[in-house]
Amino acid sequence: MADCLKEKVGEVLLPGDIFSFENKSEKVICGPGLRRNGDEILVCKSGILHHKHPNMYWIDSQQKRYVPAKGESVIGIVTAKSGDVFKVDVGGSELASLSYLAFEGATKRNRPNVQVGDLVYGQFVIANKDMEPELVCMDSCGRANGMGVFGAGGLLIKVSLGLVRRLLAPQSALVKELEAVFPCEMVVGLNGRVWLKAQSTQHMLVLASLLESCENMTPQQRQALFRRVGHSAP
Repeated sequence: MADCLKEKVGEVLLPGDIFSFENKSEKVICGPGLRRNGDEILVCKSGILHHKHPNMYWIDSQQKRYVPAKGESVIGIVTAKSGDVFKVDVGGSELASLSYLAFEGATKRNRPNVQVGDLVYGQFVIANKDMEPELVCMDSCGRANGMGVFGAGGLLIKVSLGLVRRLLAPQSALVKELEAVFPCEMVVGLNGRVWLKAQSTQHMLVLASLLESCENMTPQQRQALFRRVGHSAP
């Protein structure tokens, strides 16, 4: 199985492709786009197969619609208050729920100050096709760890899920090149939403335009564009 998958790394796979296990005790970790079914691995998304040592595989696809997955961190927009629960738009097929107790230090007396229209950065604890997605804004130790309500004075944009993964990659060259154009703060959600905050509104609009236009460029084309914008910027 591992050898068969490794041979396909870097190639385009299509939904319905199947890989069978020769050794049933072989361990393979299936990431996005792959699903294990008994002694087989099924491809359920079209895209390029990637591999991470020692045994993790996933499909990188240019998907635009977000499907919630447990453990993923996303940027949501609070759309309604319903009793003790906030309804949050995460860009999926349905709204996610967020309890007022799912914030650091929150109690029945000390409720978080969350208003309709606020941006929240949270993590899915429940996400499957049979249940409503559920978000929390704290980690397993009860700490906020960067999650919660945020977004004052910034700009929220929507990009493809493939570009989001490039922004979140360790030592991302794209992030370093953007910060070289204009210093900025950035929050990236795996649901394709990016929040930017720079020195001025003009800088934020320029950075948003660069992000949206560089997706299908080669690294050389992107670097040339960023240098040109950086030299011409006021």
